[in-house]
Amino acid sequence: MEPEAEKLMAQSFEKNAIDKSEYPRTADIENRCVNIIADLWHAPKDEAFMGTSTIGSSEACMLGGMAMKFNWRKNAQKHGLDINAKKPNLVISSGYQVCWEKFCVYWDVELRTVPMDADHLSLDLNHVMDYVDDYTIGIVGILGITYSGRYDDIAGLDRLVEAHNQKTNFPVYIHVDAASGGFYTPFMEANLKWDFRLKNVISINASGHKYGLVYPGVGWVLWRDKQFLPEELVFKVSYLGGELPTMAINFSHSASQLIGQYYNFIRYGYQGYKAIHTRTHEVAQYLTHALEETALFDIVNDGAQLPVICYSQKPDNQHEWTLYDLSDRLLMKAGKYLPIRCLMISRRPWCNGSLFGRISG
Repeated sequence: MEPEAEKLMAQSFEKNAIDKSEYPRTADIENRCVNIIADLWHAPKDEAFMGTSTIGSSEACMLGGMAMKFNWRKNAQKHGLDINAKKPNLVISSGYQVCWEKFCVYWDVELRTVPMDADHLSLDLNHVMDYVDDYTIGIVGILGITYSGRYDDIAGLDRLVEAHNQKTNFPVYIHVDAASGGFYTPFMEANLKWDFRLKNVISINASGHKYGLVYPGVGWVLWRDKQFLPEELVFKVSYLGGELPTMAINFSHSASQLIGQYYNFIRYGYQGYKAIHTRTHEVAQYLTHALEETALFDIVNDGAQLPVICYSQKPDNQHEWTLYDLSDRLLMKAGKYLPIRCLMISRRPWCNGSLFGRISG
């Protein structure tokens, strides 16, 4: 991050983000970030969105999952379903991040994984609804699988869910795990519908310390409308003579990451984030082309969505080394090439008056 951001963050190390009555300006900055993110993710104007910062997107996933479970339980009791007959379940592709496994263990939910294979490097829409029943609390779509860099087809999933919900008393909804894509896709593929523009996407999480460009650890979770965040999960705290809702699992933590996130939003703006991510995308495309030219690898994912390159060694390769050997060599060379990488970053070509004003220093 920029030196100015580091100074601002250092000045807020001692501020406790959870103490909204003691540090009302920090609470205001957090709310501003939520408003900015809601706009970025196209929260409907006629609905009352809600959101909060978290300790990384893992806590955000926990909150999204808890909200789905509480809402499912309330609806199940309303329609006379025996909630003790078997465990509620959550449906997700096998490319999930481990936080979802933790969620299911901690909150006693069955994790139903839709297998991935060479023909389906994201959620298999041909079979995902086979895993859904009356005990399904929701389906998680992943906007950026860390193994492959691919996006789940959230729009396609939304159509399947809509058709399902038209004929059942036990509707399921979609939580989008946008830990990686939440602060990348809106700038690189603005027309791709994956967010609150889709009717059945009720909540989204993202990691501020990935493509949000903030130091670890800050995350965000938003619900499209307050009806999807059960009241039992919202706690009231005193705030300037009134009350302010809080819904995080973690309690005391420094406000510095919130300050860092707000700094980036104001510093870069939409065009700044787009310029930074465009450079990253171009590097990924360059590396993909270079790997293809060696004729040693099969490209599994070319970085066209997330700038993640995934490749395998050609099966007819006669070299006496494996991808593990290559990875080991790259790690050995990392220190040698690090200064070049830092030099490229320090040039910061996106910091020009055509995008936004330069901050002094």
